[in-house]
Amino acid sequence: MKPDATVRVFLLLGLAVTAVFIVLPAAQAILLSFQSINSFVAAGKWIGFANYRRILAVPEFWRDLWTGTLYATVSVALQVVLGIASALVLHAPIRGQSLFRAIAILPYILPTVVVAISFQWMLDGNVGIVTHWLKALGITGFVWSDSSSAAFATVVAISVWMWTPFVTICVLAALQTIPDDLYAAARVDGAGPLQRFRYVTLPAIRDVLVVVVLLRAIWMFNKFDVIWLMTQGGPLGATEHLPVLSYHMAFRLYDIGGGAAVATVSLLLLTLALGAFFRRFPIEM
Repeated sequence: MKPDATVRVFLLLGLAVTAVFIVLPAAQAILLSFQSINSFVAAGKWIGFANYRRILAVPEFWRDLWTGTLYATVSVALQVVLGIASALVLHAPIRGQSLFRAIAILPYILPTVVVAISFQWMLDGNVGIVTHWLKALGITGFVWSDSSSAAFATVVAISVWMWTPFVTICVLAALQTIPDDLYAAARVDGAGPLQRFRYVTLPAIRDVLVVVVLLRAIWMFNKFDVIWLMTQGGPLGATEHLPVLSYHMAFRLYDIGGGAAVATVSLLLLTLALGAFFRRFPIEM
C-alpha cells in the first residue's frame, strides 16, 4: 500500500469513528432537545424551543452554570500553576530525577473511582483519617459533605490532585526543547531566575500552555465523574454543574428533552468560548 493510500485509509477510519461515536450522538441529543419525551423508548412530540425556554427560566440552570464555570476556572488555574512549578522542579538536574518523574504521574493514571472512594474514606465523619486529624486539633463535629464550601473545595482539590500531572508532563516536554544557549545568553545579560522564566521560558512554552489550558478547560467544564462520585451535586446543589443537571433531568426525572436541552446549551457555550479563546490566543501551526 502506497503512503498516500495509507494516509487516506487512516483518515477515513478516523472520520468514520468520529461520525459514529461523536457526530451522530450529538446530533441525536440536539434533536431530542426539541421534543417532549419522558422515556428513551417512547416516541417524542416536537415542541420546538419550549425546552430551552423552560430551562433558561429556572434558577437552577444559572446556578449550575456559575458553579461549573467557577469549578473549571479555579481547577484549571491551580493545575496550570502547580503543573508549571512541578515541571520546573522535575526539569532540574537532581538525583533520582527519573523516579520523581514516575511518582509525579501516578495520580493521573489512577482510576477515578479508586480516587473518589479513597478520598471518601479519608474524609469520613467517623473513621476518616482527616476527621481524626481534625479531632487532634480540637475540631469536632465537622462533616465535609454537609458544608457547601467544603464540598466544593474538596472536588476542586481532588481534580487538581488528579490532573495536575497532565500539565506537568506537557510543560516538562516543552521545557526539554528549549536550548540551553538561551539561558546562558540571558545570564550573560544579567537576567535573574524570574527574568529568565518570564523572557525565556514562558515564550518558549506559550503554545503548549495555550493547548493545555484549552484542553483542561473543556475537560473540567464537562467533568462529571468526580463530582458525581463524591457529592452527586450536593449538598443543596453546591457542587452541581450543567453535566450533573443534565443527568438529573434525563435519568432521574425522565425529562429527556430538558436534559438534552441543557447538554446542547452547554455545547453551544463551549463552542462560543473556544472561538473567543482562539481569537485571543491564536496557535501557530
